[in-house]
This record gives sequence, C-alpha cells and structure tokens, in this order.
Amino acid sequence: MCGIFGYVGNKQQAADIVLEGLKLLEYRGYDSWGIAVKQGKKLVYEKHVGKIGDAKINLPQSALGIGHTRWATHGGVTEKNAHPHMDCTKTIAVVHNGIVENFQELKEELIEKGHKFISETDTEVIPHLVEENLKHEGFSSSVRDAFNLLKGLNAVVIANAVSKEIVAAKTGSPLICGIGDEELLVASDASAIVKHTKKVIFLKDNEMVIMGKDVQLLSLPEGKKLEVKPERITWSFEISTKGDFSDFMIKEIHEQPNVIRNIAENYSSQVEKLAKDVQRAKGTFFIGAGTASYAALAGTYMFSKIAKKHINTSVASEFNYLEDFLTKDSLIIALSQSGETIDVVEPLIRAKEKGCKIIAITNTLGSTIYRMADCNMLLNAGPEKAVASTKAYIAKVSVILMLAYSLVGQIEKARNILLKTADEIRRLLSKKTVDQIKTIAKALSKTKNIYAIGRGASYSSALEAALKIKEVSYVPTEGLAGGELKHGTIALISKGTPCIVFAPQDETYGSIISNAIEIKSRGGMIIGIGFKKEEVFDHFIEVKDVDSGSYMAQVVVAQLLAYNMAIELRLDPDKPRNLAKSVTVK
Repeated sequence: MCGIFGYVGNKQQAADIVLEGLKLLEYRGYDSWGIAVKQGKKLVYEKHVGKIGDAKINLPQSALGIGHTRWATHGGVTEKNAHPHMDCTKTIAVVHNGIVENFQELKEELIEKGHKFISETDTEVIPHLVEENLKHEGFSSSVRDAFNLLKGLNAVVIANAVSKEIVAAKTGSPLICGIGDEELLVASDASAIVKHTKKVIFLKDNEMVIMGKDVQLLSLPEGKKLEVKPERITWSFEISTKGDFSDFMIKEIHEQPNVIRNIAENYSSQVEKLAKDVQRAKGTFFIGAGTASYAALAGTYMFSKIAKKHINTSVASEFNYLEDFLTKDSLIIALSQSGETIDVVEPLIRAKEKGCKIIAITNTLGSTIYRMADCNMLLNAGPEKAVASTKAYIAKVSVILMLAYSLVGQIEKARNILLKTADEIRRLLSKKTVDQIKTIAKALSKTKNIYAIGRGASYSSALEAALKIKEVSYVPTEGLAGGELKHGTIALISKGTPCIVFAPQDETYGSIISNAIEIKSRGGMIIGIGFKKEEVFDHFIEVKDVDSGSYMAQVVVAQLLAYNMAIELRLDPDKPRNLAKSVTVK
C-alpha cells in the first residue's frame, strides 16, 4: 500500500533524505506524494500529484521530516488529498497507511469543536485529534489517545515541530524503525532504511515508537514502556537498486535462476521439518492472494501427483467463508511476498482463534504474517520492487515442489530438478530466446484480448500468465483450464484471437494439444510454450523438459511476454496503474 518515511537526527538534509526514501518506496503507491519538514516551530510541506520520477523539492534545511507516496483509498488523486496532512496550527503533520473506518463520526465531532478540514481523506482526522489532545496532555500521550480512537488497520507517523519528535504507531500495516548514528528513521519497508542502518525495530501490532533524541517503545492502548530489542537486517542496499537493468521487473526476472539455486542448495532441512508438520496435520490448507494463490494452486497439483496427498487451496480473501472446516489439528500454510496482505492476515486471525497451526512462507522478515505464524520459512529472494511479482512466485513454487518430494523421501530428487530448472530458466533468458519473445510480444500488444490455457499444474501457469499480462500491459487476458474452453469461452474465439498454450511433457499433453486444435480451427492464433513444436502452433517457445520444474520455467516465458508487451506499449512495467505492491486494506 502507501509508502511512509520519516527522519529525525543530526543532519540538516531531512527533506532530501525523505525524498530519497520515498523513491525507494514508490512501488507501494504512486498516485501522489508529499513531504513535510520542521521550520522553526512550524511544519512546511510540498505536495504533488503523480509519480516522483526525477522531481526536485524546494523545502528548507531541517533535521526532521516525514513523507508519503500515496495509493488512493478515500478521496480522489489531488494535491489537497495527498499526504502529509496538517492540524490547524501547522505544528503537527501526519502520514498514514490504512483506512480509518470511523473517520466520518470523528470528523463531525472535530468540526463541532472548530477544526477546519481541507481534504476528502480519512487521514486528516488524525492530526486534528492530536491537536485537540495537546490542549491537555503531552505529544506522545496525545498520539497514543488519538490512535486508540481509530477503528480499522492503520499505521501512522506523526511529526511535531515543537517537541522535535516523530511518533509512529501501527496495527495491521507495517512500520519499521531504524536506529542509526545520531539519527532515527521510520518507514513502511526496510528497503528504504537499510542504506542508513541495518539496526531496526519491526513494530508489532499495537506498538508505538517515540523518536527524538533517543528511541522509546510503548505498548498500546495503555502506553506501557517496552524494552527496545533491535534486530539486524542481513541483506545489502545494492540488492534494492536496478543496477544495469532498465526496470526492476526485468531485473527480478533475471534473478530467478539464483533464487531457485539458493533454495535447492540451502533449504533441505527447513523443508523436511515442514514436511513433518504436514504429515501430522489433519487437513492442510494453502492460502494466498493474487500471484501467491496461483503458487498455492500449483502446489495442490504437485502434492497430488508427487506425494499422492490431498492439499486444500483457497484464495485468501474467500478463506473466511470456509473456516467451518478448521479445527485445532488443521495446518494453514500462508504464502505471501510482502507478509502484509490484509486478505491473508484476516483469515489467519480467524484460524488462530480456532487453534490452527500456521506456517508462513514469506519474503519479508518481521512482517505481520511472519510474526503471526507458529513457524516461518523466508524465501530469501531479496527485495521485490516491481509491483508484478516474479521471483517471489518462483521461490514459492520451488519450496512447494521441494516439500512435495520431501513427503515421499525424495528431497534429493527435488534438489536436482530445481538445479536443472535454474539452468533452463537461464537459457530462456538468453538473447536468442528473448528476441523471439519480443517478436511475439509486439504482435500481442496490438490485440484486444488474449487467452491462456493449461491443464493440471499448467492451469495455474495459465492463470499466472494472464495476471502478469493484465497487470503490466493492460491487455485483457483470461486464463483458464483447457477443458473449460468448450463450456463457454470458445464462443469468443475468432480469426486472429491469440491463445497461449502451455504444453509441458506430462499427462496433460495430448489433451491440451487437442484444445489448441479446437482454437486453431476457429481462427485462433496459437502461441505454444512447451518441450516440442507442433504443427498447430503459429509461434513456439521451447521450454525443455525439466520434470516438475517445467511449471516454473514456462511461467518465466509468460513474465517476459508481459514485460515486453508493456515496453512495446510504452508503459511502466514496475508501476502499473491502480495497483500497489502490498495491499494492506480491504
């Protein structure tokens, strides 16, 4: 969701430091942005609509500042609605991630007390609540009491020009405090802090941090002091930059062979431990949202075929409506890149209430889902900055593949498959194959709609391919099981309609080729992705057979198609319209 950054310290470059932090967080929201800094006993601000890009700011030198890059929820995309939001005295500024569900009633009460509002946002009630509380108490307690009034899942960072402090609090949405050398930072993602310090506090729900000359940690709602126990981030800042690549998405696609190799070489003991939990459970559920849900679906097929074991899969946002299945013996395996997705967090809360065991497979240390889980497995794929997930998907499927083989005592076979898959993906990233994909992407970018089909585990590949193309090229694309064509969708096929056909060397091959022929006979254009070229294919991308790893390798082709379609259409593949990386609101 939105990107939050704050700085208080001994440097007078707060505005520039905050701007740099926002640029690193812009993938979390890029409708509008703004920065506020201390000037004397007031706060001055600058706000803009649109992406940050190479923007410059005209703010005074200061040692305290906060900033925000927005993904709009309440109120349109305007400068007035952009954060930070101020109180009437211009001494309090707030940036916020989440939704204040009771903002309307709070706003009405504040208006009756004489407060003036200038935006349409729910956020603006927060600085006015703090302002009202400051009439009879100190700054930190004013923030505490204001935050306790907010309903919903929220993260707030509040600056005070008079006390020269920043106070941050959260429930649901992520916040991380960085402890540097005579400086303190706060952000909604560790990637924005790690350049300055690797010493951090991952705020838990209902915790508040006071950042001034030192750092204090309190529990909410009472405000009881807690011991500050910083953790250390182990990855480097350089991983979060584009390096020699033009976009984060293509960089992250190219990082996938190393991600797979790392899992193959270093995850055996973790996976075997997880396998014991699956064996003990009486009912195992994979849940995820978006791309993660398709990784979960691939896992269902792999478990059936490899381990001969039934695993339930559900889209996380629908899992609440299936909770009657759950018992204290149920195992929930939650898949999430960010570890913050509200559609996953919410059903996990309900599952914990039923006594279920929860295992989190995430890419983000200290995230909400990471902290909720009884056991954790970090993907260690490195920061994923493009909104459209690529390497996190591949990492999840790699872990699931390893887990399926581990259940039947064949983890060494899984390791060999993953290493071969990494080599095959590296081959697919060669100039020869990429040039071939670019040619197809150019043709697809001129179409009005695309279809992708697969069977078995390749059904999940079809869904993921369709999602990637929709996300970054905006070309309507539908993924479906090959057998479902004749139950309605084939009515939409006409001359030249493109259809991506996933045809790996498995038990689905004959049936999916028959589906391709059905489409071709109605004028469709067939893009075949598989181990063997067939006469029915108008275009063909070879993905060599690497056993169950083929389901990952074929998705990489789809990622490259999506990316190159976006480039052909002159779109930003890293920041698609209307989307944010981590969806922390309903």
